[in-house]
Amino acid sequence: MHRFTPRPAPLALALSLVFASGALWAQGSASLAPDAAPIAIHLPAQPLGEALNAWARQTGAQLAVQQSLVAGKTAPAVAGPLTARQALDRLLADSGLTATVEGTAVSIQPAAPKAPTSDAALPEVRVTAKALGPASPLGYLSQHSSTGALGDKKLLDTPFSVATVDSDDIAERGAKSIGQIFAKDAAVSTPTNSFATDWWGTQIRGLPVRNTYIDGIPMLLYWGGDFPTEITESVTALKGLTGFTYGFGEPGGALSYLLKRPKADNETLVQLGYRNPSLASVHLDTSRRLSEDTGLRANAATEHGTAYNAARIDRTVASLALDQALSGSVQWRNTVAYEDSRNQAEPIQLYLEAYDHVGSDGQLPTVTYDYDQLNVDNAYYQTKTLLASTGIDWRIDDQWTLKTQLGFSRKNHRSNKAFANLLNRAGDYTGSMYNFAGQLNNVFSQAVLQGTVQAAGMKHELVAGAGLQASRDRWASEFYWSNDFDGNLYREQTFRSTRTPDFALLPVSSDTRQTYAFASDTLHFNERWQAIAGLRFTRYRIKDLDGDPTVDSAYRISNASPTLALIHKPDAHTSLYGSYVEGLEPGTRVSPPYANAGELLKATVSKQYEIGAKHEHGGVDYAVALFRVERANQIDALRGGERHLTQDGRLVYQGMELSGAYPLGKTLSVGLSAVYLDATIDKVSIDNAALQGNAPSFAPRWQVAANVQHLVPGVRGLKLHGTVRYAGASFTTDANTLQIPSRTVVNAGFSYDFAVRGQALTLLGNVYNLFNKKYWAGGGWSAGNVGEARNVSLSLQARF
Repeated sequence: MHRFTPRPAPLALALSLVFASGALWAQGSASLAPDAAPIAIHLPAQPLGEALNAWARQTGAQLAVQQSLVAGKTAPAVAGPLTARQALDRLLADSGLTATVEGTAVSIQPAAPKAPTSDAALPEVRVTAKALGPASPLGYLSQHSSTGALGDKKLLDTPFSVATVDSDDIAERGAKSIGQIFAKDAAVSTPTNSFATDWWGTQIRGLPVRNTYIDGIPMLLYWGGDFPTEITESVTALKGLTGFTYGFGEPGGALSYLLKRPKADNETLVQLGYRNPSLASVHLDTSRRLSEDTGLRANAATEHGTAYNAARIDRTVASLALDQALSGSVQWRNTVAYEDSRNQAEPIQLYLEAYDHVGSDGQLPTVTYDYDQLNVDNAYYQTKTLLASTGIDWRIDDQWTLKTQLGFSRKNHRSNKAFANLLNRAGDYTGSMYNFAGQLNNVFSQAVLQGTVQAAGMKHELVAGAGLQASRDRWASEFYWSNDFDGNLYREQTFRSTRTPDFALLPVSSDTRQTYAFASDTLHFNERWQAIAGLRFTRYRIKDLDGDPTVDSAYRISNASPTLALIHKPDAHTSLYGSYVEGLEPGTRVSPPYANAGELLKATVSKQYEIGAKHEHGGVDYAVALFRVERANQIDALRGGERHLTQDGRLVYQGMELSGAYPLGKTLSVGLSAVYLDATIDKVSIDNAALQGNAPSFAPRWQVAANVQHLVPGVRGLKLHGTVRYAGASFTTDANTLQIPSRTVVNAGFSYDFAVRGQALTLLGNVYNLFNKKYWAGGGWSAGNVGEARNVSLSLQARF
């Protein structure tokens, strides 16, 4: 069926004309003077932070407000012919906040307390407050969030490190991949560039992360790319072990996506986007109140064209969220989301395991960004993602809540993707086409009871829950991998795939179940001290599906995972903590082509120790942590010329992580994130003695990210932002014979809020890899990728 694809040149011209006309109108935007002419204002009742942002867009004002001041507050509906100042005053009425206006700059701060008086009229109060800059990148610390088995907590009071990025930040920076979403957080990284299949996933503090949850529902995302940002409200990275929080999984951490839900009032956003050289997108996001008790949020987006890396993108995504109040205390939540994505002719996925590091003097080839030479034109990777969930939130009384959820996720994969082993510094490689198909199904069911009680003179926050996770995978009978072509990084790859893959799926290839129960108690000794004790019991089972009645290939394991923490709060906005948590990795039976296929590798327990501090309340916001993770290691061992998969030795990741943000006046905010990592391999057997003391692969000693936001004085509504990110050198294998060199990459962008005849518009622009730094990126099973060349995105948003 023919698909409509906007032409890039007319689209870019149209956006430029809108920007130019908007700039002219912005010069005549609403004045903040008390005697200014009224303008048409339309602001529905909504959370105060969203209302203030919408007011700034409609009036062209430069707004500075700290997120913690407006958290949890709502603004009334404001509509009609009003001056900008009248509308602002109505928004802030009864909020306990006031506005200071200097020219076109507006800062929000707490209002002075009312002076005692016997008169009905209040005396004039003059407020002098420190000017506030753009919102802090650490503002999420003051927000409440679901923390798995610990229940709903303010992130400031969780005894481990987290980072959250919301949809506004994602949209402002045009982020499409995990690497772009967490560009300001040094602890979270990925070797995969945007608009390329994210084959091996994310790393957190140097550890690989394979645990992804969508509204709490597990979904396997590596081998198939990132989750669509258009339907995402926020993404949270849990930095640390997840045994107590989520059960069996890899110990590096977890990524948790929250999907967009209905808002308090009607709002619609339309966004047109363009990326060079010819990638165009359209996104519609609408939230409607169908009645006082019913809210609906719908998203639909499509993206088509050619990306900067010569990949041809064909992607469509949609989601629907319905919230229904069944009574004053019971909410019914429903969600369905779908994405169909096909990425064709993306650059070849390179591996470095066979690289001749001796003959190449330990140096990799010079990077080329001539992507047209680095692809097989008819190679492709196609995925179809489906998620559906329903759940009941019941506020039993002022102290207790019960949340139940039933969810399902499915990801279909079809691969005709090109891979290659890079051989030498001259850029030679041997290439293979990889054909397979898979369908990964997850069913999730959980009930969580949370409440508070007073006992033994202390307040107890109790959380208890139970649930089931079931995964049934279907794979094609054909897994094709062959040396189909050879080539060189600097010469055009002319090979085209001619075979027809067999994508027919087997009935069931694997069936894995986790049943679990957990409980935790946060004890408040007093206003200053808290302790957390929790325990999760998990029963893990892999069914026997090999069809051989003489061999029991099933696998069963049970384990209890504790968490212990102590928290000290010197004030309401600061937490000092120490914690111990565990991560659980399920055992498995070794599969071909290993010579020890069929051998059982036992389940392992990883341990994490962390002490840290968090603060969020104006001035300097910060989160700092010292951590140590101990994890069992898996090593490929050669025995008698045959390759065996073994558990041998221990990986130790220890270091320090720091994130901070500081507003420099009303218009400038700076942030810094850094991770120092000392990672080693130890306790190996005699067979692998040569690895003792080596660094694990792809674990750089230093990663640093600095960011800046600047509200441009004299240009209403214009904000500039930028990031500088440094990644230190890291080894490509545990043998430590070849390194990925260090790199520094700069991104920059802007957002411009303006109004045209009362219609709020936002123009967003971003340049990725501003100075076109040529670099290698690596991670996950000796994978190596050429970097992301300079590329540009431009989009226009309209809100109604």
